[in-house]
Amino acid sequence: MRTFLSGNCPTGAELTRSLRKVVTLDDLAMAQSALEMAQSLGATYADVRLIRTRSQAIDVKSGRLEGVTNRYGGGIGVRAFVDGAWGFAGNPDLKLKKIKIAVERAVEIAKASAKVKAQEVKLAPVEPTHDSWSSPCKESPFDVPLEEKLDLLFACTEEMMKVEGLALCRATMNFREENKLFVSTDGSIIRQRVVQTGGGISATSVGASGVQTRSYPQGFRGQFENRGFELIRSMPLLENCQRIAKEAVQLQDAPQCENGYTTIILGGQQLALQVHESCGHPTELDRVLGTEVNFAGSSFMTPDLLGNLQYGSEHVTITSDATIEGSLGSFGWDDEGVPGQRFTIIDKGRFVEYQTSRETAPILGVRANGTMLADGWNNLPLIRMATVSLQPGDIPYGELIATTDDGLLLCDNRSWSIDDRRVNFQFGTEVGWKIEKGKIVGMVKNPIYSGITTEFWNSCDGVADKDSWSVVGLPNCGKGQPPQTARVAHGVSYARFRNVKVGVG
Repeated sequence: MRTFLSGNCPTGAELTRSLRKVVTLDDLAMAQSALEMAQSLGATYADVRLIRTRSQAIDVKSGRLEGVTNRYGGGIGVRAFVDGAWGFAGNPDLKLKKIKIAVERAVEIAKASAKVKAQEVKLAPVEPTHDSWSSPCKESPFDVPLEEKLDLLFACTEEMMKVEGLALCRATMNFREENKLFVSTDGSIIRQRVVQTGGGISATSVGASGVQTRSYPQGFRGQFENRGFELIRSMPLLENCQRIAKEAVQLQDAPQCENGYTTIILGGQQLALQVHESCGHPTELDRVLGTEVNFAGSSFMTPDLLGNLQYGSEHVTITSDATIEGSLGSFGWDDEGVPGQRFTIIDKGRFVEYQTSRETAPILGVRANGTMLADGWNNLPLIRMATVSLQPGDIPYGELIATTDDGLLLCDNRSWSIDDRRVNFQFGTEVGWKIEKGKIVGMVKNPIYSGITTEFWNSCDGVADKDSWSVVGLPNCGKGQPPQTARVAHGVSYARFRNVKVGVG
């Protein structure tokens, strides 16, 4: 039996006692009072998000407990629309007098903004909704004893440390629950509960060729989904410990990725990140219009390209879908009360639709498609990705490999770089698998590939079928100033690209 100095790690009973209640009728009364106050002060539209959250992060490094962090939060955020301009304010204190202060500030800011507005803001219509939505959760991760979680994480690091030559290893779990009430003067009352679970392992070697890392099921703390602890139970973490540890050590002696042009096949997290950075971000309409360019930049996909740009080959169809069960990018309604939905962004290579908000959609005369989300109660909603996916093709994964004479299979991201208009990019992966005459023959280290977005996607000559398609969760998408973190996802299988620049030079 292990014992731990847990510090800020309360027992299960303490967690239960300290956890705040989920959305209640009292919360609804407070939110509706906030709306009434906003209207009485001159707001022609207002919405309120009342949110309560809890989270837990556990990190074990090379057999030592690095930390267990439990957080609890909550508050109210108020948007007010006055004379064609926005104001926003929030407060973590849910006493009525504090809510009143938040409402007054939101209206005051809106009135001040209206005096200096460059143009009148118009809002796309939305049908009022009285409904609720929850992500699937068979087993709450907050009900699972901490000791059980730690036992699995310690077992994973102990298994990895059996491999000679390993420098360090990690095993992590992350859990989050959010209960959100949204009400608006349009008449919507929407309750949503999301439980998010993530976890993974990584192994690192250090030698003459530098630092080499292998991860499972992917890099950056593993896989994340809108599910309960059943996700952790379904992942064969222990079964993959020695494999990734051995690969991390073997990379020290693997040949360096050569410079040149070759065929590459992307899969898993790497293809997901490629979709994220070069398909998802540049089709966010607030970035295109220049209303949100901080932190993540603007976009080359200007309005004149809508319906005209041949973004990729006929094999490339990109969709946005907030309705995929269990996806980290799934939700019932966005933070403007617009239903989560599925729509096509790139149709067989042709750019056909942006991700929009109620404010940006009328500028181009298009619809609001439910992609406005905020990081918590204390931030304004921004256009954010849901589950932006590369749709599967009709080629089995094995055939995609077998029909590649010479190339590289690249998975599991190690580094990324892309310019602020999303045109030029460079990505590195943890490992490259060398393909010769249709077979994987060995690994190369430090693979890097680069390209120009539209040229790259037009070089795609095949996408693997639905049997190898899965949804990859990315919990750390940054955007905005001050920065906001979004939890998004991408459905991918494997895709092949011809004549791509690779190497470390």
